[in-house]
Amino acid sequence: MPAVGVLLALALAACGSQLDPDTVAQVNGTAVGANGQVVTGDGTVAGPGGSVPEASGDTGGSTTTGSGSTTTTGSGGGDAAKGTGDNAATGDTKAGSCEGFKNQTGITNDTITIGNSSDVSGPVPGLFEASQDAVRAYVAYYNATSSLCDHKLQLKTYDSRTDASADQQAYTKACDEVFAMVGSMSAFDSGGAATAQSCGLPDLRSASVTFDRQDCTTCYGAQSTVATEFQNAVPDFVKKNHPDAAAHAAMLYINAGAASENAKTQAAAMDKRGMNFDYVQGIDISEFNYAPYVQQMKDKGIEYVQMIGASSQFVRLADAMQQQGFKPEVFMLDPTAYTSEFVQNGGDAVEGTTLFINFTPFEEAASNKELQLYLSWLQQVKPGAEPSFFGLFSWSAARLFVEQATALGGKLSRPSLLDSIAKVDNWTANGLHSPQHVGPRHTGECWRFIQLQKGKWVPIGGTRYQCSGTTSS
Repeated sequence: MPAVGVLLALALAACGSQLDPDTVAQVNGTAVGANGQVVTGDGTVAGPGGSVPEASGDTGGSTTTGSGSTTTTGSGGGDAAKGTGDNAATGDTKAGSCEGFKNQTGITNDTITIGNSSDVSGPVPGLFEASQDAVRAYVAYYNATSSLCDHKLQLKTYDSRTDASADQQAYTKACDEVFAMVGSMSAFDSGGAATAQSCGLPDLRSASVTFDRQDCTTCYGAQSTVATEFQNAVPDFVKKNHPDAAAHAAMLYINAGAASENAKTQAAAMDKRGMNFDYVQGIDISEFNYAPYVQQMKDKGIEYVQMIGASSQFVRLADAMQQQGFKPEVFMLDPTAYTSEFVQNGGDAVEGTTLFINFTPFEEAASNKELQLYLSWLQQVKPGAEPSFFGLFSWSAARLFVEQATALGGKLSRPSLLDSIAKVDNWTANGLHSPQHVGPRHTGECWRFIQLQKGKWVPIGGTRYQCSGTTSS
């Protein structure tokens, strides 16, 4: 299973996290307007001249986050990119007839309200705020260029607060308030699973993390994952390019949440594929001294090191390896490490790190029109926001929702949308990421690799995805 499987560890790994101004505003009961203004609870903008009404504009409206707060998103505009054909807001989808279109939960005479429940506050403030921002960005793009049977989109946001109970509370409200949930991302996503299924709420997520969410019959992930499956592309890449390292591998993991089971599953799957793990070891979340683990790997002649955890813990391990003069042939991490924090805080110690990824890296945006759209509209709704791996898949979820809803037209309903999504396979969001088995719910088998060289991520082994199936464990 890819990076989504480590989120419980991430949720507890607060060390090294930073609060940006937007997060501070949201945690304190305020919100952030489309132009970066702090919006207070009464809808006014806090500024140096006192509180004034928030100005209307064309950059995407305002968004209020919180457990069950009201959110509207404007029409977007400005200098953001606009796609055509497959990259248009509705894709190259043939719109269904509007005959029979009717009001229902989340749908009024002129709006379709979708929801997003993501971890905004909690042990790691802003953990999945990027997922909410991405859906907000897609709604702004859609409203600037399109409508569905004369309906615009509205986005209602909820804060799952890195807590299963908060996730359940959010989905209880969403059942009565929105037509569908889109692009949600939560570390403890088991809470709302049964609730979504019981009310027939379509829940098209960035990804599902827990077994409960993956078992939810109305829940799907734009990044399709199954906890017991791991992609063969990783061990195949290691065996082909680093055969000696493949024979002497180590798996370290943060001993919290799902990380332990995921680490053992991945190591077992890679063992089946021909690698050999001499060392599989958990590290307590409160442990700061990684030297003993490094010494164990040195003693065992380890040449391949993989870790499941958070960015700060990856850096801590890299620092410990550098301090002890231990440089394995391969230091492999999942997409969780694809952050500016990892690169900046790791410095020389993380040079040469290899990542396995299933999406187009941001460094290659010039060659990918869909990625350009995500990056452009993200800046429209939240200038200065940093894109993320999870945000990218939330954008993908929003596109998938829009395309399916557009095709249904007047037949749009919760059951018809669920029936339509169940048939979606090999979904790539116009090449934004590798093929995902959304409807069948299987881990995508296509992955590629990037390596950190002189502080920049560069492709290794080519830019094409390597697709060689998955192994169950």
